[in-house]
Amino acid sequence: MLLCGPSGSGKSLLGARSGLPVLRLDDFYKEGDDPTLPLVAGSADIDWDHPDSWDADTAVAAIVELCGTGRTNVPVYDISLSARTGADAVEIGRTPLFIAEGIFAAEIVNRCRELGVLADALCLSRGPVKTFRRRFLRDLKEGRKSVPFLLRRGWRLMRAERSIVARQTALGAYACDRDEAMGRLASAAAGHQAPTSRTAA
Repeated sequence: MLLCGPSGSGKSLLGARSGLPVLRLDDFYKEGDDPTLPLVAGSADIDWDHPDSWDADTAVAAIVELCGTGRTNVPVYDISLSARTGADAVEIGRTPLFIAEGIFAAEIVNRCRELGVLADALCLSRGPVKTFRRRFLRDLKEGRKSVPFLLRRGWRLMRAERSIVARQTALGAYACDRDEAMGRLASAAAGHQAPTSRTAA
């Protein structure tokens, strides 16, 4: 189950409440000294919200390995340091479903579908203002980046939220709120095919 949505939309919280194993796709960010990292247009800030800041190939390989063996090794990423600080094992045992969540999850919907490992793909959406507030308070509490950086990023993402959701749904994720997402998770866990009434999921 791929779970995407704008930063601060509640993906991690939904994953925790679902009771399902969770693979954190944000741990597959590139490190801060990677020369391929994109920059925000007209700025010296690294654009951590651009898909090119993320290692999609390694993330897909981890998903496939989890589906095939029930276990994989993943990097441990420290957002405040923009660096991988170690590695950890993720094990899901014999559970038929797990969540892979992160802001770039929609980027790999088609690849996961083609590889036969996709149950459903969801895009959480809660509205630009609510998302801005939740994201800023979370990032401030966790000391992810400097306050000026968080404000610049937050303002930029708030203005872009509708286009972010539109892009993720165009890539194959189903836009929904938390309650509907929980319902689709339950259906997928029970082995039912998800409805596709509002988007191509």
